[in-house]
Amino acid sequence: MHPERNTERQGEPGYMEKKRSACPPECAVSEGEGPLEESCRDRHKVRTQEEIKALTNRLCRIEGQIRGIRKMVEQDAYCPDILMQSAAVLAAVNSFNRELLTSHIRTCVVRDIRTGEEEGEKAIEELSVLLQRLMK
Repeated sequence: MHPERNTERQGEPGYMEKKRSACPPECAVSEGEGPLEESCRDRHKVRTQEEIKALTNRLCRIEGQIRGIRKMVEQDAYCPDILMQSAAVLAAVNSFNRELLTSHIRTCVVRDIRTGEEEGEKAIEELSVLLQRLMK
């Protein structure tokens, strides 16, 4: 056993404690900030303050997980422990993507389909390409 390595395992005394750092200031969403109209066809989507806050909170948690993994690497944590945290990050990113995709389908895609045949076809084609990229 290497004397400089941290050989303690998760759950054992002395193992790296999980520290939840506060979200950085750029993640904060203040009441009343943000765009006032919604448009997906112009390649942007205006979200409600609640949507913005929910999405940015998820992203802040993911950022915190990434910082935690970096710290684990710097402190020579046990490889399987790092891999488990990395898998948790992937799951969190997938969850973020599912939430965002669901919102996109329910708002942008549905609206474009209702707008007319040409817009609807474009929206469905874009969604098809997007799903193919996400499922790689």
